Amino acid sequence: MRHRLILNEITHTFEDGGMQRTVLDRLSLQVAEGELVAVMGPSGSGKSTFLSIAGALLKPTSGEVLLDGESMAGKEKQALSDMRLHKLGFIFQNANLIPYLKVEEQLMLVAKLGDMSRAKANDRIGELLHKLGLDHRRHAYPEKLSGGERQRVAIARALMNDPAVLLADEPTASLDAGRGMDVVGMIAREAKERGKSAIMVTHDERVLSLCDRVLYLEHGSLIEKY
Repeated sequence: MRHRLILNEITHTFEDGGMQRTVLDRLSLQVAEGELVAVMGPSGSGKSTFLSIAGALLKPTSGEVLLDGESMAGKEKQALSDMRLHKLGFIFQNANLIPYLKVEEQLMLVAKLGDMSRAKANDRIGELLHKLGLDHRRHAYPEKLSGGERQRVAIARALMNDPAVLLADEPTASLDAGRGMDVVGMIAREAKERGKSAIMVTHDERVLSLCDRVLYLEHGSLIEKY
């Protein structure tokens, strides 16, 4: 089985009031293609640090992250930025859409940054908006969208460059139960249909039935309870 994201013996420490604090302690995880893994844990347990390291936004104190078999260790800032653009899709708690860009323009910006041809970008935009039920919102500004629609646009933006790995940080926090299930269902289907690895940090127990595994971050390590 192919694992598109692998974290090996990840440790991360930082200084807190003159003391060294260990947030992640030799944490290891392999996420297979087609798999959606939920990560839960109390506030302050290191979930944000974990996701930042998995997404090449933060360098661990020690250990190695491999993305599609390629190590992130020792890479220059620009190389990591390129990996994030082409290999990683981020979905955040808040959609964080650019207020002055229409839905289509939000996605086209990502395509341009990824050097995608305009013809291919138009095809991809049409495909994603249709799949996410947003055809009729193609030319709408974010202020005209509902909360669920904005989150679906954020998912489309994360998928625009067909990343190998999806990382979602509390994607249902601002949604009601029905919309939350819809959003996580979309993430799960995208992982399975297109062979992606997906990790979702969440407090929302309502959506756990849609996940392949549920892990808890405790004392710097991941523990599987389901």
